[in-house]
Amino acid sequence: MSSSPADQAADPAAPSLPVILREWGRIGCVGFGGPPTHIRMLRDLCVSRRGWLDATEFEDALAACNLLPGPASTQLAIFCAWRLRGRAGALTGGAAFILPGLALILVLAAVFLAGTPPLWVRGAGAGAGAAVAAVAVQAGSSLIPASWARAGSAGAGSARASSDGASSDGAGWNRGWRAGRVRWAGYLAAGAVSAATIGPWLVLVLLGCGVIELIAQRRLARRGAAEASAGADEAAGPEGPAVPPAGPVVPPEGPGESRRGAVAGVPVLAAKVLAAKVLAAAVLGGGVMLSVAWVALKVGALSYGGGFVIIPLMQGDAVGRYHWLTGGQFLNAVALGQITPGPVVQTVSAVGYAAAGLGGGLLAAVVAFAPSFAFVLAGAPRFGRLRGDARASAFLAGAGPAAIGAILGSAIPLALALSQAWQYAVLAAAAVLLLLLRRGVVLTLLLCGVAGVVIALAGAPVG
Repeated sequence: MSSSPADQAADPAAPSLPVILREWGRIGCVGFGGPPTHIRMLRDLCVSRRGWLDATEFEDALAACNLLPGPASTQLAIFCAWRLRGRAGALTGGAAFILPGLALILVLAAVFLAGTPPLWVRGAGAGAGAAVAAVAVQAGSSLIPASWARAGSAGAGSARASSDGASSDGAGWNRGWRAGRVRWAGYLAAGAVSAATIGPWLVLVLLGCGVIELIAQRRLARRGAAEASAGADEAAGPEGPAVPPAGPVVPPEGPGESRRGAVAGVPVLAAKVLAAKVLAAAVLGGGVMLSVAWVALKVGALSYGGGFVIIPLMQGDAVGRYHWLTGGQFLNAVALGQITPGPVVQTVSAVGYAAAGLGGGLLAAVVAFAPSFAFVLAGAPRFGRLRGDARASAFLAGAGPAAIGAILGSAIPLALALSQAWQYAVLAAAAVLLLLLRRGVVLTLLLCGVAGVVIALAGAPVG
C-alpha cells in the first residue's frame, strides 16, 4: 500500500465523508447483478474516474478480499473507503453500500413472506423462486474455469522444488499439476454432496477441505525441497556442495513475523464483535434470536466462494431445523436477495425477518456484515502481505472448489422444494435463459416472476 489512510485524509484531493457517503450509496442503490457489478463499479469510481487508488493497489485489495471468508465485494467496498478516510471512511462507505439493499429487502420480505399475501404476489414469488435452482447452477459453473486453472498451478507450484532441483525433465512439476487437479475434483465433489445432504454442517466441510489442502501443499513442498537438497549433494560429490542446499519453500514457522502475519491477527476483532452481538441476541430475544445470530454468523464469517454459497448454509437451518420458512418461502427469500441491489448476503436478512420480524432481520444483517468490517479494520494494513501469504492461498485452494461444489449441489434441494408442476417448466425456461442464452440473473428472475403472476391469475395453483 502506498500511503496510510491518515496521509490520504490529510490530502486535499482525498474525498470527504459526504462524498464517500454519496458515491458508495449510489453503488448500493444501483448495484444490481452481484459481486461482478460491484467490483466493476468500484474500480471505475476509485481507479478510472477519480484516481483515488492506483490499479495495482486495487487489484491487491481485491485478491486479499477473495482470500477472506464472507462477501468479497462488500469487503472491497469497505477497504476502498478505509483507504481514503480511515476508520470513519470504512464505516461510512460500508454502511452506505449495505443499507439501501437492506432496507429494500426487508420491505419486500414483509410483502412476500406475510401470512396471506395477495394472489399476484404469491404468483410472482412462485415464479421467481422456481428459477433459483438454475441461478445456483449458473453461479457455480461460472466460477469453475478460473478455479480449475488455479488448481493446476497451485499443485505445480508445490512441486516446483522437485522439478527444479531433483530432475530437469519437469516430472515433478507434472506430478504436482495432476495431483492438484485430482484434489480439486475431490473438494468440488465433497462440497456438492454436502450441500445436497447435510447443508447446515457444510461449513465444516469447507473448513476441512481448506485444512487438507494446506497440509497437502506443505508436505509436497517439503518433499520437493528434500529431493532438491539430495540432488545437490550428489552433484557436489564427496567434497560437499559448492553452494548451500535449497531451503524449504514453505514459510518459516518460528514466532517471528510470518507467525504474526496477515492471517493470524485478522479474526481477533471479528470474534470480539460477533461475541458481543450473539450475547445481546441471547439476552434480548432468547433462543430464536440466538439461532438467527448463529445462522448469520455462518454466513458472514465462515463462508468461502462467493455470495451463493450462503444458500446451502441457510436452507437446512431455516427450513429443516428451525422451520422459520417453508421450502417455497425460502426460494422467495433467495430470489429477493438476487433481484435487490447491493450484497447478495442480504438474503440472510429476509431469513431473519421470517424468524423474528424486523428485529430478526436487522440482527441477521448486523451479525452477517460485522466480520467484513472487522476483517478490514483489523487487517487492511496487512492486505499486501495477505495476497502473498502461502498458507492463506493454500487454504483457499481447498475451500474454494468445495464452495463451488456447494453452490452447484444446492440446486438439488432448491429444485426439490418446488411444489407445482408448472414451476418445473419455469425452471427449465430459466435454465435456457441463463445457461444457453447467457441472459442476466436479475432479468431472468423478473421474467420468471412475471410468468408466475400470469399463471397464478389464470387459475393455476401456487402452493
